[in-house]
Formats: sequence, C-alpha cells, structure tokens
Amino acid sequence: MTFELLASDFYQYESELTQREKSALTDIRAYLDSDVRPIVNGCWERAEFPFEIVKPLANLGVYSFAWPETAPFENSAVFRGFVAMELARVDPSVATFVGVQNGLAMGAISATGSKEQREEWLPRLASGELIGAFALTEPLSGSDSARGLRTIATRDGDSWVLNGSKRWIGNATFSDITVVWAKDAADGRVLGFIVPTDTPGYTATKIEGKISLRSVQNADITLENVVVPESLRLQEANSFRDTAKVLKHTRAEVSWAAVGTAVGAYEAAVAYAKERVQFGKEIGGHQLVQDLLVKSLGNITASIGMVVRVSQMLDEGTQLDEHSALAKAYTTARMRETVAWCRELFGGNGISLDYDVARFFADAEAVYSYEGTREMNTLIVGRAITGQAAFV
Repeated sequence: MTFELLASDFYQYESELTQREKSALTDIRAYLDSDVRPIVNGCWERAEFPFEIVKPLANLGVYSFAWPETAPFENSAVFRGFVAMELARVDPSVATFVGVQNGLAMGAISATGSKEQREEWLPRLASGELIGAFALTEPLSGSDSARGLRTIATRDGDSWVLNGSKRWIGNATFSDITVVWAKDAADGRVLGFIVPTDTPGYTATKIEGKISLRSVQNADITLENVVVPESLRLQEANSFRDTAKVLKHTRAEVSWAAVGTAVGAYEAAVAYAKERVQFGKEIGGHQLVQDLLVKSLGNITASIGMVVRVSQMLDEGTQLDEHSALAKAYTTARMRETVAWCRELFGGNGISLDYDVARFFADAEAVYSYEGTREMNTLIVGRAITGQAAFV
C-alpha cells in the first residue's frame, strides 16, 4: 500500500518519517478508515465503546511502539505522535482509549516500574490481553493532585491497604488493571500501585450523561480496604515527581491528539465545502468559507510544527516539563478555535452527527481539559520563564 501525505499536513512533516514508519502509519490509517470510521458516530451516540477494535489495534502495534520491551521496530517520538494524530482525526474517543492504555497505564509501568514489572506487564498490555487504566484524579483534587491527593496507602506487613476514591478514570469500567496513585500514610510520599480490578474492595462505576468523548468509559472508583501486595507497588515511584515523569510524556501525546481532533473537523469541513451548494455554487467557492478553512489550516499547521519539535526533543533527551506543557496549552486552545470555525461552516447541519463535525466539536472540550488544564500548563511554563511559582 502506497503512503500518501495528508492534505491537512500542509507543510508535509510526515515526509520526514522513515519508510518503515510510513508503512506502519499507512496500515493504521487504512484500518481506521475501513473499520473504525464507519462505527464511531453510532458508538458516540449510544455512549458505547467499540471493543472489537482492541485486538486489531494491538496487532497493528499501536500500544507497543514506545516501549523497548514491546516495540516491533525502532521508531521515533514523531512517528508515535503521528499515530496519535491519526487516531484522533478519526475519533478522539479511540485516541483517548489508546492514550490511557499505552501512554498512562503502560507509561507509568515503564517509567516507574522495576525491570521485573516492566517485563511482566508491558507485553500483556501491548498485546491487548490486558486493558489498563490510570487513577490519579479524585473527586476533590484534579489540578492540585500534587498536594491534594486524599487516597491513602497504609503498609501492612508485605502488603498495602488502599482507601479512597478516584474520578474521571478512562477505561476503568472494563480495565483489567488500574495504576492507582496514593499517599503513604506514614510519610505522605506519593506511591503508585498496579491494582487488579477484581481485587475485593475495588469498585468502578460508569459516569453517565457526558457531552464529550461519550465512547470513553470514564468511571468513579472507590477503594475500600483494597489489599495490594508489595510486589505490585511500582518500585521506582517514590514521589509526585515520579508521577510527573509520566504526565510530561502524555501531555505531548495529548497535544498530538488535539491536532488530530482539529484535523478531523477540518477535513469534514473541506469535504462539506466541496459538496454543499448555496447561491448557485459550492460553498467552497465563497470568500468567507475559504477564510474559515484557511484560518483552520493555519492553526493546524502551526500546531503540527510545535508538536513535531517537542517530540524531537523527547528523542534527543532535552524535553522538559515546560516544553510539553506549552504544547498542550497552545495546541488545545488552537484546536478549540478550529473546531468552532469548522462547525460554523456547516450552519445548522453542524450540530448533526451525520456530518461528523459535531462529534469533533463536542469532543474537543474534553481534550482541552484533561492532562492538565490550559491554566495549569500556563503556570508550569510561567514558572520556567520567571523562575517563580505562581501556583496556589
């Protein structure tokens, strides 16, 4: 199958990928277009997750690329970013599922697990045998997780007892394991635990009534005297700084997903502009419609340039928290602007799922907020600029 550059990648950043990366991206794109795109509007409307895609995505290596234990071939962070973008341009809910599986759950184990833990859990997650979730956010602490964590881990011999609650945890209604973050009752350190979801005292309840990422199965989690052996404590997670190592990487991936969300809306708008006839011609021939499209493409192009560089810095070992934070803050703001322009182009049809753009417009709101709000990421960058922390 021949690799084709996306028209929405206006400056052709994809052309810099290796041939092996282009081949893998082509296969992923073909599967998403043939098997995923036709079902996502129905899943979104019913608030259902398409479980039939889990194994095919695993077979394509989508969960595997980032980790030495599972990568099918040597690849770059830029390539992995384009995979995230590709997922989101078809469906941000699918991109979010994958981001939780391979970015947060596998990322936490890779960054803070022991060698034995990495070797045991990463291949099983990469193959789709197991589904993972990542539980940091709580009902009373989101942006202030570093200081406001209320879930407590109490040492009891060779085990730990977890008590607390978590909220907005993606994949958690059907995950096999959940990485749970809790404060050590003895000294307040933030620790991570691999918790099998069939452990007594662990309960996940689906959050209903969402208007965004409806196919993502978010859950409220309660932990009542959940006993976890020391062998399932992430051995290299000893403070919130270790948790932040995971978030630094996933913020960059979310930035790519934000670009993909904007691209999905933009591509729907371009297609509509070429088929919708008003005032005697296709609306793509009207100046104000072209203005909306050009502004959207400008946002997308600037955002791709930013996330490509941030991913290159990850490969080079020079990416810092503030680099991924700026990318997340900027690209999600431009995404929000872009999906609004694209929805505007459709007029009244823009609120119908039949034209796809409504789904991207709604889903952008969740992508804008998760993995750190714009305000919190702004403060991370502001601290880097001024040397002063403005957090409260």
